[in-house]
Amino acid sequence: MSEVKTEKTMATEADVDNLYAELLEKIKKVHQNEDEIAIINKAFEVAKKQHGDQKRRSGEPYIIHPIAVADILVHLGMDYQSLVAALLHDVVEDTDYTLEELKAEFGGEIAVLVDGVTKLGHLQFSEKDSREEQQAENIRKMLLAMSKDIRVIVVKLADRLHNMRTLEYVAPQKQRDKALETLEIFAPISHRLGIRSVKEELEDRAIRFLDPVAYAGIEEQLNNFNTSGNEFLNNIKSRILERVRETVPDATISGRIKSVHGIYRKMYMQNKQFSEIYDIYAVRIIVDSIGDCYNCLGIIHDMFSPLPGRFKDYISTPKPNRYQSLHTTVVGKDAIPFEVQIRTWEMHRTAEFGIAAHWKYKIGMTSGSGAAFNDGLDWIKEMLEAQQETGDVRELVSSIKTDLVPDEVFVYTPKGDVINVPQGSTIIDFAYAIHTAVGHKMMGAKVDGRIVPLDYVVKTGEIVEILTSSQQGKGPSRDWLNIAKSSKAKSRIRSWFKNEKRDENIIEGKAEIEREFRRNYIRLTEEEYDSFIKKLAARQRMDSVDDFYAAIGYGGLSVSKQMPYIKEEYHKNYDKSHTEEVPSVKQPVRRKSKDGIIVDGIDNCLIKFSRCCNPLPGDSVIGFITRGHGVSVHKADCVNVPKDIAHCAEPERWVKVHWDAKTSDKYSATITVTCLQRVGLIADISQQIANMKVNIVSLTTHDTKDGRSVIVVTVQVEGIEHLKSIASKIEKVHGVISVER
Repeated sequence: MSEVKTEKTMATEADVDNLYAELLEKIKKVHQNEDEIAIINKAFEVAKKQHGDQKRRSGEPYIIHPIAVADILVHLGMDYQSLVAALLHDVVEDTDYTLEELKAEFGGEIAVLVDGVTKLGHLQFSEKDSREEQQAENIRKMLLAMSKDIRVIVVKLADRLHNMRTLEYVAPQKQRDKALETLEIFAPISHRLGIRSVKEELEDRAIRFLDPVAYAGIEEQLNNFNTSGNEFLNNIKSRILERVRETVPDATISGRIKSVHGIYRKMYMQNKQFSEIYDIYAVRIIVDSIGDCYNCLGIIHDMFSPLPGRFKDYISTPKPNRYQSLHTTVVGKDAIPFEVQIRTWEMHRTAEFGIAAHWKYKIGMTSGSGAAFNDGLDWIKEMLEAQQETGDVRELVSSIKTDLVPDEVFVYTPKGDVINVPQGSTIIDFAYAIHTAVGHKMMGAKVDGRIVPLDYVVKTGEIVEILTSSQQGKGPSRDWLNIAKSSKAKSRIRSWFKNEKRDENIIEGKAEIEREFRRNYIRLTEEEYDSFIKKLAARQRMDSVDDFYAAIGYGGLSVSKQMPYIKEEYHKNYDKSHTEEVPSVKQPVRRKSKDGIIVDGIDNCLIKFSRCCNPLPGDSVIGFITRGHGVSVHKADCVNVPKDIAHCAEPERWVKVHWDAKTSDKYSATITVTCLQRVGLIADISQQIANMKVNIVSLTTHDTKDGRSVIVVTVQVEGIEHLKSIASKIEKVHGVISVER
């Protein structure tokens, strides 16, 4: 199925019955129940009547498409309800036939399948709803149906596969849009369900339209390889079969050349040459037992030289889609590397057909919805829960792109449990993959016995120990949202802040939206600002403005993603009646903070002074909005302040601050005194400071090799001028060489 060929045959009205007759013959080989066959025939007649004279863009009768989808499902071995749903899957969307009529005629189970596959064409999206939001809403509906009956997605994948086979008949831009959606959404889902043949064909056909030049180049190189490649594979297979059958008489061996998309990923995403791809050739050995798998592995490593780091044991650590196999890459005397996959027949059926194998081979199958398999489909529920927590349907698209990718990492806990996470996952992702409570209480981690930072990227085979805190309510940090890669970890972190830090979220969200308004020159009076925010909150289905601010504060809503709509509404309803003199945003009344700092545009926020430069009143200062800890105040010439803020990584987080002229607070300042070594020096310096009625916070000293002493003293001062007067007094002490801040 994975070979990409464009369908050129144009079926006519006269061909339809013949095509269905061919399909029926295939169906009868796997479904002998006459009642089931009768329902399938009835579904075909209803579909044929309802679609009537409708044509596809290719000019063929529309009924050809449902027949083709059913044919794909027969190949996958799906049950008769799935075949009926395939034949009827477009009648509700594209004809006058209603879902209620379908339910009355074919039953609720088939109606659920058809409704799950049906797109949201009957829903009314406003012009303001982006294409991304519409796509995400379709996927949400599909996942909801999948959570009730997994067969929904198998039918949908077959539907998408046939559409990709006939994609040449649609407009070029739609070709690219469909191909991209297929590559980012449907291929990862088919991978997670383990349906390899569908996954590979979807990927190859998508690349053909997304990058036709690269596709043609790879196809040409593969064609050049075909003659010599097939000869090489046949030779290798015969050599392996001869040796393996001495120990495992019933072993079966086959060979294949890597798919176009598999080569494309390595050439264009990993920047490799065609000659550098080691698994263009692959040999598959299928045996009867797990013991035979490992026996064959020993034989292969005895016959050929294994490449270091290229052995993977997916039998002891299966992939999330239940894939099991031994993988090893070896090199023969001709210096051509090739991959060997070793598995049992049961593993092979799961690898080829994935979730569909349960229907094809009746493994643990119960009549009805197939609930026996839903235990392995927790990822669907996790995605839906994550979307419900954030309130953003686009979270689903992001989850599929990041969490259902083919590459996974297998990491061990200290107890030997295997935890699989997406490639590129950090310590934070690993902690939340174990359990939400472990993630919330995490304070650090060890990898193979050594302490690592939280942004450490875990690798297959490592033993990771999560260090947790017993302190109640400590919880995660907002910075973790920037470190975590998996949607599961991010959603759990957001959920914690949503439930535990509402007041802080409101302050953070309000500050963020005011910053974004200033950056985008959105200028409103106080009255307009309030009404505008209420409108934005209502659009996000928030019950109150505070809920809106809180959602932004904990990361459930992104202001930057909403900005196109915000700017459009602003220019349409407010901008025309204002001049440049109108204040840029509702300005709160400035009030002196407890630390003597006023932050422009933000009222009564948490202030902390950075330890890297210890600013004092009189210093030129600037503020940096931290995540969850208010505004950190730096000296303007601090080494941690970018020289060009406009072009730094996050310019919107740097804000103007200034000292309150009326402040009478005390501030800690540290000075370093370099002096000659002599008895009584520390006492003299302390006496000078005491004479000025200045409190000493701390004092440390150490001697240098050149015969000098260095005294570091922290004192409480009122500002920069006060500190200068203290330094000048200390400089007068006998033996003092210099005093520096």
